[in-house]
Amino acid sequence: MGRVLQPVLAGVVTAVIGFGGAFPVVLSGLRAVGADEHQAASGLLVVSVASGLVAIVLGLRTRMPISIAWSTPGAALLLSAGAQPGGFPAAVGAFLLCGVLIVVSGLVPALARLVAAIPAHLAGAMLAGVLLPLCIAPVHAVAEIPLLAAPVVIVWAVLARFARRWAVPAALVVAVVLIAVTGPGLSGIDLAPVLVWTPPSFDVATLVGVGLPLFLVTMASQNVTGMAVLAQFGYRPKLGPILGATGVGTLLGAPFGGHAVNLAAISAALAAGPDAGPPERRWIASVTAGAGMIVLGLGAGAATAVILLSPPVLVSAVAGLALLGALTSSVAAALADEQGREAAIVTFVVTAAGVGFLGIGGAFWGLLAGGAMALLHRRRARPDADQPASPRLASSGAISGSRPRKAR
Repeated sequence: MGRVLQPVLAGVVTAVIGFGGAFPVVLSGLRAVGADEHQAASGLLVVSVASGLVAIVLGLRTRMPISIAWSTPGAALLLSAGAQPGGFPAAVGAFLLCGVLIVVSGLVPALARLVAAIPAHLAGAMLAGVLLPLCIAPVHAVAEIPLLAAPVVIVWAVLARFARRWAVPAALVVAVVLIAVTGPGLSGIDLAPVLVWTPPSFDVATLVGVGLPLFLVTMASQNVTGMAVLAQFGYRPKLGPILGATGVGTLLGAPFGGHAVNLAAISAALAAGPDAGPPERRWIASVTAGAGMIVLGLGAGAATAVILLSPPVLVSAVAGLALLGALTSSVAAALADEQGREAAIVTFVVTAAGVGFLGIGGAFWGLLAGGAMALLHRRRARPDADQPASPRLASSGAISGSRPRKAR
């Protein structure tokens, strides 16, 4: 009984932490690019259900703990991108482009290699630049609404010390309680889940400024990292089928407001690690987490209602707390390469400035500026033919197509 119960409990924890720790980021990101409250609720619903279904299918087929989630860094990118000239339909067109590129990456390994060839310090710097304006929101919230924001931050800080994985969900619970006590209540608000179809439009600036960076961030921060986490625990699935499944999930969810579905990165360790039971039974944890994501997604209407009743700065504060861990990892990656730090800082500064040119957002220009700086200052290459093009992919066996290896 314990051999089954342990992975099931790990799966429940994975779903609760994965959903509760990041859904404000998803809703805020969708609202930022023009979604109304019903479109945002629909988007949260579809990425939750799509993530759950893909996790269940992959877990049952591979018998490995392949956890699937929405792209939290991608949602943060939407927050920084802001409203698009073509409105939310243009953003949906960008989501479709992201899905197409993920599917193509699964079918054409060379494209996945190309994405992996982006230097890790530049990718980290770009993501750090996207996250920085969001992660300072808790500071603004404490200054503007101290009675609401201070308890949220204090609870997060205390639990980050003693029970890190529960810090953000607990902070969210405190925020919801404070909103319920001080707000107008949920009476008269429709809490039922709803699907809203948004016909896409294809605006070149939005495709380049949102769709392409969304794909790059999702691949570099989620899919590649997720494969590395699985490899750390001895699981080496083929990346192609995973990209194909998550890409199809993204394509199916995009017209309903879903931005991106991908491998889980941080929460992947909860289902693949030793707390999920014997290695040969940990797939039960990822399948359970998938089912949990579907159930939690059905509460997207209620989650959206709570966000709508919240002071915007408080919502941003909770989202910022949820993204602090990602910011820490991104800054560490950006500064890891001593010779590339100047290019990384250029990428970070241009991205964080959030200034668009030609209608294209700052994330694209940040990566372009950093890449140009890296090329400008590149030294004569030293012979290192024995080094893999991407340590992250080489460590995960993602591109080589190695056969799944039994967990150690």
